[in-house]
Amino acid sequence: MTYLVTGGCGFIGSNVVARLLAESQRVLVVDNLSRAGSQQNLDWLRSLGSFQFIHGDVRSALDVELWMTQQRPRVVFHLAGQVAMTTSMASPRLDFETNALGSLNLLEAARRCCPKVTLVYASSNKVYGALQGLALVESAQRYSSPSHPRGVDESMSLDFQTPYGCSKGCADQYMLDFARVYGLKTVVFRHSTVYGGRQFATFDQGWVGWFCQQALAVQAEPNRAPFTIAGTGKQVRDLLYVDDAVSAYLAAAQQIEQARGQAFNIGGGIDNSSSLLELFELLQTELGVQLSFQETDWRHSDQRFFVADNGKAERLLGWSPQTTKQEGIRRVLGWMSQPASLTLP
Repeated sequence: MTYLVTGGCGFIGSNVVARLLAESQRVLVVDNLSRAGSQQNLDWLRSLGSFQFIHGDVRSALDVELWMTQQRPRVVFHLAGQVAMTTSMASPRLDFETNALGSLNLLEAARRCCPKVTLVYASSNKVYGALQGLALVESAQRYSSPSHPRGVDESMSLDFQTPYGCSKGCADQYMLDFARVYGLKTVVFRHSTVYGGRQFATFDQGWVGWFCQQALAVQAEPNRAPFTIAGTGKQVRDLLYVDDAVSAYLAAAQQIEQARGQAFNIGGGIDNSSSLLELFELLQTELGVQLSFQETDWRHSDQRFFVADNGKAERLLGWSPQTTKQEGIRRVLGWMSQPASLTLP
C-alpha cells in the first residue's frame, strides 16, 4: 500500500509521515517547501527512514494527475494548504488557489485515476465562522458555552468568513460532495487547535507554539518587552496534541467504510480546552516565569469559543485524544529546548 501525504513536510504532515515510516509503510511525500521549517522537517524525516519526495505544488493540476497516475496511492492524507487567516486577507487569490483549487485538483485526479483511493482532508473549525449566535458566559479567565457542555458538534451551521474560511470551506464541501456524487471515499476533519513538535509557529499561525516560544524567550531574558495578543485572552480553543491528530488520520483510513463521506470535528475536547490566559498560567508554572503582554484588537471573525465535540469520531472511528494539555505543553517545551529545533525570536 502506498500513502501519499500532501504537505508532508509541514507540521501535521511531517508527524503523519514519521508515524508511517515507523510502521514501515511505503510513503510518497509532496511539498513545495514554501513554509518556514519545511526544509528542516524534510531533513528530519530523511533521518528516520526511506521515502519518495516530490518537490511539487497541488495548484498544478497536471502535476497532481501525474502523481496519482504513476503512484496509484491507496490512501491520501491531504494536508497541503495555506494555513493563516491573516495571509488569506492579504493574498486571497493565493489562498483560494492553494486551498480550494488545489483540493479540487486532487479530487479530480482521484476521480479519473484512482477512484478507490481513501482521501482524508484537513479542514478547519473556521468553516463555522465566528459562531456569533453561540450563547456565551464570560468569566475572569475564559468564555464558556453552557448550551454546549461537550463542545460544538457537526450539526452547527456552516458560515464561511474571511478568505481563509471560504477557501477551506469550499474544499470541505467539495470533499463531501465528491463522495455523494462520484462515490469517492473522502473524509473531512474540521480541526480545532493542533500543536506539538515540528511546528515552526509564527504570530499569525500556531498560537500555542508561538506563546510557548515567547515564554521560553522570557525565561532566557526576564526583562524582555511584553508580547502582544489579539483580544482579551479569554478566547477558548481545545488543544489537540499532534500525536493524537495523527492517530485520527490513521483511524479514518482504517475505518473508511464507516467514515466515508463524513465530516468530523476533531480536537482535544472540553477537558483539554484552554483560553490564552489559562495557557499563560500553565506556562508560568512550568517555566517559573512571569509573562507580560499587551492587548490589541480582536482579529476579524475570531471565535470567542470553539471546542470540538469529538462524539462522532468516538462512535465511528473509535478515536479519542489521549494526551492531556499539561503533558502536551511539556513535550512542546522540551522539543523547543533541543538544539536547533528552532530559533527563538
